[in-house]
Amino acid sequence: MALINYQRLLNEFLELVQIDSETKHEAAIQKVLKEKLLALGFTVEEDDVAAKIGHEANNLVATLPGTAKGPTILFSSHMDTVVPGNGVKPSVKDGYVVSDGTTILGADDKAGIAAILEGIRTAKENNLPYPTIQVVFTVGEESGLLGSGNMDASLLKADMGFIFDSEGPVGKITVAGAGQYRIITKIHGKAAHAGVNPEDGISAITVASKAISRMPLGRIDEDTTANIGRFEGGKAFNIVTDFVEVWAEARSLVMEKLEEQVKKMTTAYEEAAAEMGARCENQVIFMYHGYKFDQDTPVVQKAMNAVKRVGREPELVKSGGGSDGNHFNGYGIPSVNLAIGYEEIHTKNERMPIEELNKAAELVLAIIQEVLE
Repeated sequence: MALINYQRLLNEFLELVQIDSETKHEAAIQKVLKEKLLALGFTVEEDDVAAKIGHEANNLVATLPGTAKGPTILFSSHMDTVVPGNGVKPSVKDGYVVSDGTTILGADDKAGIAAILEGIRTAKENNLPYPTIQVVFTVGEESGLLGSGNMDASLLKADMGFIFDSEGPVGKITVAGAGQYRIITKIHGKAAHAGVNPEDGISAITVASKAISRMPLGRIDEDTTANIGRFEGGKAFNIVTDFVEVWAEARSLVMEKLEEQVKKMTTAYEEAAAEMGARCENQVIFMYHGYKFDQDTPVVQKAMNAVKRVGREPELVKSGGGSDGNHFNGYGIPSVNLAIGYEEIHTKNERMPIEELNKAAELVLAIIQEVLE
């Protein structure tokens, strides 16, 4: 797709990775991105997420009125990086953009940002028709999806979303992402001397162990998993333990299955505690929404057709992890996560293939064209 200005795309990516934006500290890059969106003709709004999550900057939600009728589409990438992400010194070597080895590169997710900006810029410069477009650049993705999870969803008006933030070559489409709950359970038993009068005690460890033995854990089915991640309690060899705290999680691509799994786990704790005369406190924490689409879903169809437009074969995949796309789906915007080709992210060996950066920008433009057909 020769319309893309590949040198400008590369230059903008190099510019972005040199702006410090470790998670919680996104103020500098947020200012730059806001200016870029305004220059492209977007109306730019900020929500109030910074005050909610303790970050320096808010999410940006930008809207560009369409020149043609079609579904309103959302493009999104996150502006924060993991550490060490300050003072990035990028260079081009053998078809890749790399750091100098003392920091990450930040292609996760500044490659997505650069691709989105260049794809939209290309459509406008060439007077191509486009639908109304929303661009959402989030903060706090690397802090646990905090930016998207706490954003003002009333600002979102899109009919479908395309998240540019996934590993693998351009063409991979994440059509299912697991939702997650975390469970923090406190079991209160009764202390006693383990050698003199253990029968007077209630072992919180025994209560928790009984409960856990009754839970379905590990791989539950093709959509669902559950895990006990931490088990802590006890003070000494000779004391019947009166308190333990257990950390657990459950994930599923199907929200009904996720709710059912959480219920089984919390009920197991409650029943074991009641049987032994202990007290149980379950804190159930919703993390993010799960989603699962088939290839006939409109957002998947548009993504697949756009991938074919740029000369690649679409590959539909599922993910057990979370992304901003999980929250957008939870807000009622059917969204898929698209691979943009970055490699070895979250390490000092991170690198961005220039060919994939180019293809990602082509894909943005292809999506814009595809949704109008």
